[in-house]
Amino acid sequence: MMNSKQKLELTWIGKENRPKLEPRILLEDPQKSYHAKHKISEKDIFDNQLIFGDNLLALKALEIELSGCIKCIYIDPPYNTGSAFDHFDDGIEHSLWLSLIRERISILWRLLHPKEGSLWVSIDDREMPYLRVLMDELCGREAFLATNVWQKRYSRENREAIGDAHEYILTYVKDKQTFKNIRNKLPLGEKQVKIYKNPNNDPRGPWRSVSLSAQGYRPNQMYEITSPMTGKKHKPPPGSCWKIIESNYLDLLKDNRIYFGKNGDAVPSRIQFLKDIEGIAPWTWWPHEDVGHTDESKKEMHALYGAKDAFHTPKPERLIERILHIATNPGDLVLDSFAGSGTTGAVAHKMGRRWIMVELGEHCHTHIIPRLKKVIDGEDPGGITKAVNWKGGGGFRYYRLAPSLLEKDKWGNWVINKAYNAAMLAEALCKLEGFTYAPSDSIYWQHGYSTEKDFIYVTTANLTHDQLQQLSDEVGTDRTLLVLCTAFRARADRYPNLTVKKIPKAVLARCEWGHDDYSLRVENLPKAPPSKGQMGLFAEDGS
Repeated sequence: MMNSKQKLELTWIGKENRPKLEPRILLEDPQKSYHAKHKISEKDIFDNQLIFGDNLLALKALEIELSGCIKCIYIDPPYNTGSAFDHFDDGIEHSLWLSLIRERISILWRLLHPKEGSLWVSIDDREMPYLRVLMDELCGREAFLATNVWQKRYSRENREAIGDAHEYILTYVKDKQTFKNIRNKLPLGEKQVKIYKNPNNDPRGPWRSVSLSAQGYRPNQMYEITSPMTGKKHKPPPGSCWKIIESNYLDLLKDNRIYFGKNGDAVPSRIQFLKDIEGIAPWTWWPHEDVGHTDESKKEMHALYGAKDAFHTPKPERLIERILHIATNPGDLVLDSFAGSGTTGAVAHKMGRRWIMVELGEHCHTHIIPRLKKVIDGEDPGGITKAVNWKGGGGFRYYRLAPSLLEKDKWGNWVINKAYNAAMLAEALCKLEGFTYAPSDSIYWQHGYSTEKDFIYVTTANLTHDQLQQLSDEVGTDRTLLVLCTAFRARADRYPNLTVKKIPKAVLARCEWGHDDYSLRVENLPKAPPSKGQMGLFAEDGS
């Protein structure tokens, strides 16, 4: 008999293997941070973050402080692993890709605002069906909102059996009804505006006629309408009723918002003025005329870096603008953990959104930082600059991931990394224990807190009974303190308001220490599994 609690899910080789991520701390490098020399406006944003390092470790580093805080996340992950997996069969290749994406999506989903958050993921035909099922499992199928189709090409590719003209942007939201209420409509494009005319020179401006009839039957919407110009009477079309009740119709008629055709005898319709249109609801077809194409994005890269140093496979700024326009408002926080050439940050900055970007590749320094400097200095003329009337301003802080907290000494024992000073050690252990790092200026043993009455103290000292007793007395009976030290000479259970643990012993089993790179680089991938013939040889010789 089938278990009624079973759910649809995707399985793959190694799915049960989950990395034990170390929650690293972030270290600012002021030499690489950049800010405008003066304020352009009161709305300038200076606390944006550019993080250099493995994006999975960076997301883990952000998780405690920013869970539930981010309004919109857009990522453009590697669509497939390409030549890095030439020595694997297809099943292994997809399994590795899914495992790597799964870990990132899991954290990203937790970072989103619990009601207003939305996650947008660019993907192509090859991995989209797998990713869709995986995201249904991670985010909940009820969170799926749309599969948006971006027309990335406008010319045919005759070298292929069937030319590749589009990509997808999967959209998942935390709460569908909330998102529907807060999402922004799109401004009317040139084609939509051209529909509005003003044949009668109405002082209210251009207008169009909209049908007054709707399918169905409602007794109070089945009244007869008489044309005031010709006296011709109109009933709702067969199988239909009017969209509004008669009193509302009379109000519109009085305001000259009912149209009976040029000769006054046509089926009545409602006049909709262009000035009253707030925008149009987004839909899933995103043509290149509206959001750009790959040639456009390449031209943007050439303008920024020159043809020689242009970034491969960038997204056009108008595509990212569409996403941020729908999902955010000025001041909202946006995250992109696959920053690439920095398009998301550049667009978010010009649109007045706060942003966080993560990138591991060296193009973080060769492409992203120079690009953002141009945006901040008002020297980036391309992309959406003219559309949003961007003049420059604001800034960002550059961070790198701290090294692993623990390292092995020459005897192979795990010890605290020598690169850590006292403040770094305290902050790192606060993250590991789930405390907010907030060292007190006046109380030496308050390095962080989990509640108003629960604190943490980190020291490399070897604590004696007298020192622990003094701590216990200062903490008092209405507060508790977690003490992390290298050693102590006393019974830990003698102090009812203290929990005493040794470091690094207390955290050794928590994480994969010394693992700095969870990316798709070839050297970080597992070795190719042995073939069936090789497996037989291994079994025979016992190795």
